[in-house]
Amino acid sequence: MILWRIARLSASDLANAEHRHYGFLSLQNEQERLVMITQLQKLTAQAIVNIFETGKVQGDYGKVTLLRDDPGHLTYGRSQTTLASGNLYLLIKDYCGQDDASYAEDLRDYLPRLEAADLRLDDDIRLKTLLQDAGDDPVMHTIQDAFFDRVYWEPCLASAAYIHAQTPLGIATIYDSKIHGSWHRMRDQTTAAVGALADIGEQQWITQYIATRRGWLATHANRLLRRTVYRMDNLQQLVTANNWDLALPIEIHGVRIDAATLESPNPVRVSAAEDEPRMLMLKRPYMTGEDVKALQQALTTAGFDTVADGIFGSGTERSVLRFQKEHRLVADGIVGPATRAALGI
Repeated sequence: MILWRIARLSASDLANAEHRHYGFLSLQNEQERLVMITQLQKLTAQAIVNIFETGKVQGDYGKVTLLRDDPGHLTYGRSQTTLASGNLYLLIKDYCGQDDASYAEDLRDYLPRLEAADLRLDDDIRLKTLLQDAGDDPVMHTIQDAFFDRVYWEPCLASAAYIHAQTPLGIATIYDSKIHGSWHRMRDQTTAAVGALADIGEQQWITQYIATRRGWLATHANRLLRRTVYRMDNLQQLVTANNWDLALPIEIHGVRIDAATLESPNPVRVSAAEDEPRMLMLKRPYMTGEDVKALQQALTTAGFDTVADGIFGSGTERSVLRFQKEHRLVADGIVGPATRAALGI
């Protein structure tokens, strides 16, 4: 059994995180809460989502997808990260920062447009070809594995701990929503309908969450999202089988997962993110708004005094960099999912 150490926050930090609709870890008597899951169960949970996204147990590191009406626009990689969210930029920036990355020189030219989430890149054939080719680079494999852990898996564990979810199937369900999008919205709808997980029990809450999310997907205005109900149907099959420990082998969307396939080296892929926070960073003109002020307040609370004027200037960037370095995050001054999770915002 592996203890996944999430973080240490005060009770007031947790209350603020919940108020801002970002799941984090649950604390009892100021002690950090740990999520317990084996490495095999982690790989199984990730394989389930890889199959949902790419049809393959290990995922497809070079998979480039563009579907009409997909709010994520161009998507890429093992678990399909998106252009519109800004996460594709973060992934490619990480890759281009590696000295031995085979396609770094060519992809580096695209970083400014990826950072700006330039939607015209949807139709850039050269970029798509470079991304596909880079998917065969072992360096890209390593970067993507670390990236999806940092940006999606670790925040998933934090959200699981926050609502007191402990079962591997419960964690897999949360991870799927972190990748697919709109976890917080569906979490809050489920809690409003049946109560908190800690009050009614994990199995009942997760079962209701799956039903709630399936209903939302099935009736969504975006026709592509309506076609992704198979994700909830497959998770419900595991619930029906009472396989809360993700005991192998299992079959997901017609693909078998067993220990051998997990250790060995096409469904619809569409983002469900509708209300995800924007990336915050130093740029010209300066980024401004309540989300910037909330960041500045969180930095001050964390011990990095920052003027809460709602303007992301050089002083705010310095505070972000100091926070990232102290918490062993990628120190790039960009406030994305990993930095937000560490700050509890």
